Amino acid sequence: MQYLVSVIHDKPGLATPTEMAAINAFNDGLKAAGYWVFTGGLASPSTATVIDNRGEEAMFSDGPFLESKEFLAGFWILEAADLDVVLKLAAEGSKACNRKVEVRPFL
Repeated sequence: MQYLVSVIHDKPGLATPTEMAAINAFNDGLKAAGYWVFTGGLASPSTATVIDNRGEEAMFSDGPFLESKEFLAGFWILEAADLDVVLKLAAEGSKACNRKVEVRPFL
């Protein structure tokens, strides 16, 4: 089963060089163990564009869809046999990136 591990942060800016080294080492371990599917970091919320095409005309607006202290800073997509494995990996990922993470299974 695949899981989304979302990285949650509350300050704009990139990971420090020390954090990046830890993230890269963590990613290498995920790849070596066969858990890694895909990883990505995201630009700051100020670069977001929200599109709402539920009405008669598409509406485009700058910025995140809601004002929040915390935002999605990046993610891992992991493949594992069960949630317990991913929760352990997510705890290691949280430590490596020095940020909170959220785990959700794909449907």
